[in-house]
Amino acid sequence: MCDVPTQLPPGKMPVLRVMPMPRDLNPAGDVFGGWIMSQVDIAGAVPARQLARGRVATIAVNSFLFKQPVSVGDIVSFYADVVKVGTSSITVDVEVFAERNPENPVVVKVTEATLTYVAVSESGVKRPVFPPKAGEGV
Repeated sequence: MCDVPTQLPPGKMPVLRVMPMPRDLNPAGDVFGGWIMSQVDIAGAVPARQLARGRVATIAVNSFLFKQPVSVGDIVSFYADVVKVGTSSITVDVEVFAERNPENPVVVKVTEATLTYVAVSESGVKRPVFPPKAGEGV
């Protein structure tokens, strides 16, 4: 795979920025896909949790596409957007970009994914995304 230069999404802030370390490598010398998947899950949960105003749990990874490898030293930025809201579920698109080669900077899109979360109570029971406010009843 070759680096396809792009740019970070203009006017958007990443929900997460991380630099992988040598312990995150797979035997081929690239960052382990499971590490990226874990970070994508965390990034997607950020807007879901904000919208649900409380705990959320991942219930589905609807799609996940690795477009480019990630290397140690890349600055990896995760952008997450809510794309669908159900009664108790929130679907989030996550785009992942790597900023590499600081001497001659280049940005490449490395991963894209769609995940679905469900709003849960403190005891882990599914609940509506928009919980009733105090005094509104259940």
